[in-house]
Amino acid sequence: MDHKENVVVESTVNTNIPILSRMLKNRIFYIMVIILTAVTVSPIILIIGKLIQKGARQINVSFFFEKTPDTLEAMSAVANNEIIPGGIVNGIAGTLLMVGLASLIAIPIGILIGIYLYEHTTQRYAAQIRNLTDILQGVPSIVLGLIAYIWVVKSVTNGFSALAGSTALAIMMLPLIIRSSEETFKMIPNTVKEAAMALGVPYHKVILRVIIPTGFSGLMTGILLSISRILGETAPLMLTALGSQMINLNITKPTSAVPLLIWEFYNDPNMADLIWSSSLFLMALILILNLIAKYIAAKSK
Repeated sequence: MDHKENVVVESTVNTNIPILSRMLKNRIFYIMVIILTAVTVSPIILIIGKLIQKGARQINVSFFFEKTPDTLEAMSAVANNEIIPGGIVNGIAGTLLMVGLASLIAIPIGILIGIYLYEHTTQRYAAQIRNLTDILQGVPSIVLGLIAYIWVVKSVTNGFSALAGSTALAIMMLPLIIRSSEETFKMIPNTVKEAAMALGVPYHKVILRVIIPTGFSGLMTGILLSISRILGETAPLMLTALGSQMINLNITKPTSAVPLLIWEFYNDPNMADLIWSSSLFLMALILILNLIAKYIAAKSK
């Protein structure tokens, strides 16, 4: 009898050993995932915390409604340990102008090309367009700035302008919009289009009234990613828009942008505080765009 009990106990112990081993491995893996996640997220948290700590001091009503101060005003404020007077309204106006104009250029073209690629998947020209899109996505922004400089600054406006800056930004937006549009349309079941065609709906109305509204969420995501990418670009604007100390809404004249102002502030030690506040504003603007896009996508569903 004792022998049988020992056998049962040993068999139970032997059965529990693999279970305990798996539980221990799961626990170790779970802890490693938490640690690695914390290591990955911590730089983002530190960056955001630093921006808020350094930039919040300069955020006030004047920051959004006054133009940038000159070096003398900034030097006097820094010497007296005061908030630097003025703001970045000229950069905000220029950014909204150029991003808006670039969106008007890139979004319709990108979606139309995405529709073409979706409808002609196997054609040779479609494959060539995909390759060109991938190549364009990898081109450095400074090169696109040079292209816009040659096309617009030298040939159209005969000088630096918001139009030239918008052209460079629009070229940067196109690859993301094209590929995201194509992938979004591919996710739509063919039965949706076939049902509309079976009802005798014209092809252009199928695209405008069925395909695009059905893929609105994916299209909005691609548009948002493209806008988020160009919001912080500086190099192409240095070669095209140049910058301006005044608010300029004339697309044929030089204009400023928030990234250009950040670069100018970086080159002036007296403007250091405005670097952090301008960067905080850009980060907040991108976050707001994300939230708005998610809200619109959720409402569209």
